Amino acid sequence: MDAGLVIAVALALAFALTNGFHDASNAIATLVATRGATPLQAVLLSSVFNMAGALLLGTAVASTIAGIVTVSPEETVAVVGAGLAGATLWNFLTWWQGLPSSSGHALVGGLVGAALFEGGADAVNWGGFDGWRPTGVIGTLVALFISPPLGFLFGFLILRLLRLLSRPWTQAWRGPVRGGGWVAAAGLSYSHGANDAQKAMGVISALLLAAGVTSELTVPTWAKVLTGATLTLGTALGGWRIVRTIGHRIYDLKPIDSLSSQTSSTAVILGASLVGAPVSTTQIVASSVVGIGGGRRRWRHVRWEIVKEMGIAWLTTIPAAAILAVVFLLVWKGVAGL
Repeated sequence: MDAGLVIAVALALAFALTNGFHDASNAIATLVATRGATPLQAVLLSSVFNMAGALLLGTAVASTIAGIVTVSPEETVAVVGAGLAGATLWNFLTWWQGLPSSSGHALVGGLVGAALFEGGADAVNWGGFDGWRPTGVIGTLVALFISPPLGFLFGFLILRLLRLLSRPWTQAWRGPVRGGGWVAAAGLSYSHGANDAQKAMGVISALLLAAGVTSELTVPTWAKVLTGATLTLGTALGGWRIVRTIGHRIYDLKPIDSLSSQTSSTAVILGASLVGAPVSTTQIVASSVVGIGGGRRRWRHVRWEIVKEMGIAWLTTIPAAAILAVVFLLVWKGVAGL
């Protein structure tokens, strides 16, 4: 393995780490915020099911991500490495500000920015849809933009349904709700591992194929284990800034709200993973929390200034990551040319 490939694979793992800062932490944010579990309990729960999702639920999303860049094998390591560096830096900057940002958008922006700079429009697989399966940039972006409204809608509807069912239960409802919160957090962690870990897996498999280490686009077991473990490490080390934003700053959640948010987010993310659609756990969970406020008919209790800040971060992620990736590509090529 040459030095460039090692650096690019390390950047894929760094991206997975910052993905854990952002997206993996959302899987436990509402459970911790409503005191359904302690932070340690939530991290351990998330660790087990993130890893299970990364290992067990196929590689459809990885294949979608791996197919975005269509540069020559000689250029792939530099282009993908620069794209990863741009996405990782953007993830870190938004995490530092406590802003939930989409790692999926950052990765797409980084890869597309570096590829366009290197080879023009032909260096990008623009794609679309192959039946239900998204392909290339267009398919990925459609999935990323459709999923937050679905999270909002599901959060709204599931909360209304649970409140309707719980009316005659009074105090007896508290235990099942808290227990259900653990099950829902496990499901959300599993679906997150199945979707977000595959983003790093996809670029690693593309790098290995371009470098001739593998003969086909497959994800080695070691890559699955490392990306799953790195996601979990990111949650434990740095996820709490995002947990505070999702769990406390958007809307004041109750246990039944947490259950509704986690259940709705799991449904959207797991469904997306099965069809190979890369989506953002951050966007879906945040949107579901806003849907919770709507489900309680308390729109004025939603802190719209926080929602606005997140919206601005989401809109600027793709161009910002693309610009950063171009800068890193210039540095990469400059160093390689020395």
